[in-house]
Amino acid sequence: MSSNQAIQKSRRGAAQGLSARRRIYNVGMRTLIYIAAAVVVALLVFLLGYILYRGLPNLTWEFLTSEESVVRDVQGIGPAILNTLYVIIATLVVVLPLGVGAAIYLTEYATNHKLVAAIEFATETLAGIPSIIYALVGVLVFAESLALGKTLIAGAFTLVIMTLPTVIRTTQESLKTVPVSYREGSLGLGSGKWHMIRTVVLPSSIDGIVTGCILAIGRIVGESAVLLYTVGMSMQMQDFFRNGLESFFSASGSTLSVALYVYAKVRADFDLAFSVAVVLIIITLVINLAANLAGRKLKK
Repeated sequence: MSSNQAIQKSRRGAAQGLSARRRIYNVGMRTLIYIAAAVVVALLVFLLGYILYRGLPNLTWEFLTSEESVVRDVQGIGPAILNTLYVIIATLVVVLPLGVGAAIYLTEYATNHKLVAAIEFATETLAGIPSIIYALVGVLVFAESLALGKTLIAGAFTLVIMTLPTVIRTTQESLKTVPVSYREGSLGLGSGKWHMIRTVVLPSSIDGIVTGCILAIGRIVGESAVLLYTVGMSMQMQDFFRNGLESFFSASGSTLSVALYVYAKVRADFDLAFSVAVVLIIITLVINLAANLAGRKLKK
């Protein structure tokens, strides 16, 4: 008899020993759980199906690659797709080293527990602040005080501040799940502190780090208030390969979330808005799959 069969047999024996009232309660709770799960799945399928139904008919190659032009009567989100990728890459390049490094210090090196508790409370508070507050900070600090204006780099810096608490907390909680015996065994074999963290702790907590990265990407892709105030609504194509990387500090342009807002609220063109939503879903899905694949590779 296999272990699974033995477990099922023991569960059936335990269920038979319960009173009728207890069995009715268990059946009722199990039914409620199934109903709740079915409702959640049905809502998810309905939302995705409705977005695809409204958005796919208008999703053409020209719409995905063209630059919008009023003179030529051309609708396109090519610049918005590229700007979204630029902002994601620029934000992650800064927020991942800062967030993971801060989490490692707070978990492995910091000895003042009161200070660590205060920082944890502060990060949890910052993670729950509405995005419009970060938009105001981005406008006052990066756009005005640092004279960056409405540029992609100003939006990326604002998103770094907004997503940093999430990355720190998810990474920190993942590091805490690594058993102490792993650390003690590594140190007992002669490893140094950093060598132990790099070869034992980080590979064991890579799932939590990837989760923080995915949450950060999701917030970057779906953010509109911050980028609306710090990046602007320009639909112009930016060619950083031809103009040089320096133009990233002076170029402005809308991302997909801002383009979605423009099509839905400003122009009331809901068919194109749903098409932009489809592109956002696809980009988010692809990036999440890539992050999970990278996490599996790093874990080996």
